[in-house]
Parts: sequence; structure tokens; C-alpha cells
Amino acid sequence: MIKKVLTIAGSDSGGCAGIQADIKSISACGGFATSVITAITSQNTLGVTYIEELSLKSIETQLDAVLSDIGTDAVKTGMVASTDIIKLIAEKITQYKITNYVFDPVMVATSGDTLLKSDAIDSLKKYLLPLSMLITPNIPEAEILSNIKINSDETIKEAAKIIHSQGAKNVLIKGGHTEDKDSTDILYDGVNFKEFKDLRINTKNTHGTGCTYSAAIATYLARTDKLLDAIALAKTYITESLAFGMSMNIGSGSGPVNHFYRLNTALSDKYDN
Repeated sequence: MIKKVLTIAGSDSGGCAGIQADIKSISACGGFATSVITAITSQNTLGVTYIEELSLKSIETQLDAVLSDIGTDAVKTGMVASTDIIKLIAEKITQYKITNYVFDPVMVATSGDTLLKSDAIDSLKKYLLPLSMLITPNIPEAEILSNIKINSDETIKEAAKIIHSQGAKNVLIKGGHTEDKDSTDILYDGVNFKEFKDLRINTKNTHGTGCTYSAAIATYLARTDKLLDAIALAKTYITESLAFGMSMNIGSGSGPVNHFYRLNTALSDKYDN
């Protein structure tokens, strides 16, 4: 049976990030995607021009509608902009006894626009982080969560330990913001560190990379029930999505990755020759 993956996040009108990227990623990785929208963002490849949060009633009824009937094998959260929304999601994760929870602490868009209210950071730590099977911050997000400056592998590991001490079961700090030849993500499980390394893809089309990666991890976690395998499979998927997205001509700013490169390649092989 196909595994079900619920994404709880904001809507991106440009289709590059947020709910739209999550649904594409979940589908491409072999899951059945359901969604709960927390906010509507007006954005494109150049930036975010407007954000409107949905009401708590709307978010709650979406959650109950999906989880009471369809259920889920994994959940990922992305943009959860306010303390009240964070508390509600934490209540529902607890109520429905969700354990495969991937927490992507979305704070800033690729364009640099802020997606999280400053007073909500402590709420992320207090309510969502302790419920997560895995948290997937990039380096700027890890700096905010750990309150330390990250400029080396040693400080990445130090930050991971601090975030783990705040309640996360596993911490995956992504290496996309480093300038190394390879893109290396470092996982800490409370005892050991493990690296997930792949070739760095030099492209401007990185809009929605974090959303796509965390959604892929959640999908493979639902399919395999093994965290290390899920991260490894998702790492390959995001790297190849970036590589096959280099030539996509969508928008004039930071464009999307190619979520359906596998299907596109298969169709090209069949019809373009």
C-alpha cells in the first residue's frame, strides 16, 4: 500500500517552495501527499510580497479532516509562523500519536524574507522540537536555535549537540550554506555523528530546496521506517533535483529544483528521440 505523508506548511503562489514543493517531492518519492495550509504567501522567484496566516479554526479543521479519516505514516512541518499555530500543531501531533515527524524549522525564505515571527522561535523550541523524530535546520537556522556562530565542522557539531539537548531525537544540520566542494549534512543522534555527502550543485535554482529535502526524508521515512536510509535516499533525490533543475528557465530570480526529473527523463527518452 502507498504510504501517506502529511505536509503542514505555507502556500507558495510561485510553486517553488512550501506546500507546493512538498506535494511534488512527496509524490516524486512515491508517497501519497496530504496537506494542511497554515498561511498564504504571495511570492515568486524574486521574493515574498505578502503573507496572510489562516485562522486557527481553518488549520485545526484541516488537521482533523485529514488525520481522522486518511491518517498518515509521517508528517513534516514547514512554515508555522506564529506561537498559536505552533501550539495547535503540537496538540494535534500529540493527539494523533504521530511519531514519524520531520521538523523543518523554516525561518527565512531563499530570497531572505522572514517567514517566522521573532516571538515564535522560543515556541518552536518548546512545543515542536521535543516532538520531532528529526529536525533539519540549515546553518543560519541552526545558529538561531543554538545561539552560536557556525563556521566549521566543529561548531556544526557543537550546535547539533545544543539543539539535541533541547529535545530533538535527531538533528540534521544541512551544509548547503558552506562553500566546500561537497555538500555535507551532519546528523547527530545524541551519541554519534554521521555525514551525508554529495557533490555540490552550483546553481541559482535553489528556491524550495529545504522544503523539498525534508519532504523527501519524511516520505522515505514512511516507506522504509529507517531514518538513516531515509536521509540517504532523500540526499540523492535533492542533489539530482538540483542538478536536473539547473537548466530550468522559470522566473527571473531563484528558480525551483526539478522535482520530477525522473519522470521528465523517462518521457524524454521515450518521445524526444
